[in-house]
Amino acid sequence: MALTREERETFLAEPHIAALSVDAGPGRAPLTVPIWYQYAPGGEVWILTGADSRKNRLIQSAGRFSLMIDRVEPTIRYVSVEGPVTDTSPADTAPLREMATRYLPAEKVDGYVDYATADHGDQVVIRMRPEHWVSSDLGTV
Repeated sequence: MALTREERETFLAEPHIAALSVDAGPGRAPLTVPIWYQYAPGGEVWILTGADSRKNRLIQSAGRFSLMIDRVEPTIRYVSVEGPVTDTSPADTAPLREMATRYLPAEKVDGYVDYATADHGDQVVIRMRPEHWVSSDLGTV
């Protein structure tokens, strides 16, 4: 059964790991990788990635990307969202800390932020406006 707008936005706002997909060019299947993301109902989705990463280059070239989020408990449910990039900007530690706080226990956030700042190089925040949605709750099968 398709989810209502409220159900799909609420589900997307939960801290799931997404599968990001972006066009990888002629003769290639889409690049699909797991990623942390942030979303508040009614807003834009945003991700963090390396400024020099293949993922960033492909997203900038395509001008859009998709995220697919699923779960199997308590019911099988998924939301897929796709849309255009609305902004790409350099990231400082504030969005990194926000993202880490979303996904990690409080006692792990500082250590992760320190590690990521030292190890991951320059990062960018990429924002996407959800334009197309596909969602369903398949119940308990």
